[in-house]
Amino acid sequence: MMSTILSPAQPTLRIKKMKSFQIPDLYKSTIIGGIKEFRRQQDKLKKDFSPTKLDFGPVQFLIARHFGFCYGVENAIEIAYKTIAENPDKNIYLLSEMIHNPDVNRDLHSRGVRFIMETSGQQIIPWDKLSAADIVIVPAFGTTLEIQRKLAEIGINAYQYDTTCPFVEKVWNRAAAIGKKDYTVIIHGKPTHEETRATFSHSKEAAPTVVVRDMGEAQELAKYITGEKPAGGFYQEFKGQFSEGFDVTKDLRRIGVVNQTTMLASDTQAIADHLKQVTVAHFGIDGRDVTTHFADTRDTLCYATNDNQSATYGLLDAEADVAIVAGGYNSSNTSHLVELCEHQLPTYFIESEHKILSPTLIQHYDLHQKQEKVTTHFLPDQRPLTILLTCGASCPDAVVEAILLRLLSFFPGARDIDEALEELGVIQ
Repeated sequence: MMSTILSPAQPTLRIKKMKSFQIPDLYKSTIIGGIKEFRRQQDKLKKDFSPTKLDFGPVQFLIARHFGFCYGVENAIEIAYKTIAENPDKNIYLLSEMIHNPDVNRDLHSRGVRFIMETSGQQIIPWDKLSAADIVIVPAFGTTLEIQRKLAEIGINAYQYDTTCPFVEKVWNRAAAIGKKDYTVIIHGKPTHEETRATFSHSKEAAPTVVVRDMGEAQELAKYITGEKPAGGFYQEFKGQFSEGFDVTKDLRRIGVVNQTTMLASDTQAIADHLKQVTVAHFGIDGRDVTTHFADTRDTLCYATNDNQSATYGLLDAEADVAIVAGGYNSSNTSHLVELCEHQLPTYFIESEHKILSPTLIQHYDLHQKQEKVTTHFLPDQRPLTILLTCGASCPDAVVEAILLRLLSFFPGARDIDEALEELGVIQ
């Protein structure tokens, strides 16, 4: 057993970040890239989450201040494409989807990359079909220690082509650190999500660990802290969400909260606050002594998730008629942006411009019914019409540009795109 390599406390040994290898052109956009750079230059002295307004006359677009590829996603894609370019004669595999974006994953597949597992963890390619000569890329979500060990048994170095996002690793390190101080780790995340499964795997090596999906589960967990619920009920209620040997009578006396990095920041904070309040009240401690039972864990959301969510709130501060949110339907961070928008105005969650079937028809994903459906007359009749436009962290700029241009084509009297960009100051 190579414990010194596989220990979660060890730094990840992987190939260097490959900023010299550029994102493929098919993911880039002159329009969207220009807007992002314009805002970056304009806002460099302050944090401004107000949207960018593109005025085309009969239709106006409010584009989120922050959206699209984050550092972790860019790094993962760069490593994947560089690996493909440098190893034309080798079998290249991905543990599962590189990121939750269908365009990126389809393109990788078309270049010969094969997927070992579904995002759910279900095996597609048996382990015995792999050899030590093969390349396996670890996706941006990271992977479990169990899978790292399986690859090591085959003779594959799981760290050589590891694209795990550094902000995911930050959560792993935080969990390990508080585990060493005898805290139990509470993970706010979706139990079946790749990132949460990976975080759970690393965390349970250092500390007793339990996953809570949402505030409802956190509130039920709190009842086991206080003894309001008998301890035996925990093992059924949280089946599949706690580490082996978890002892409810002992392991909920000292706790700390970390999370899946793409969860809503406000939800994670609310869960941490609730568990802290329950702990303080139950153990009769004051604010100065709270760390005897509740770890001082700062928010573990990545900066990109925070910025994208803040930018969405900035969008919603503006007056608009409809919202379009782009991204993969299994993207956690994108689904949370959809949730924020749909509380305030009609919102359509689409993968690409191809889902906009006509000026009156749109095929979109319903988060609640977990399926696509077609809506008629999705664009209101009033003029000028204002459309909010944003996307998740795994969505290429090219997809956002294509959606914008597709929608713009439905307004024959609209101003030219260059004219609108020139008025904004994006082009001179």
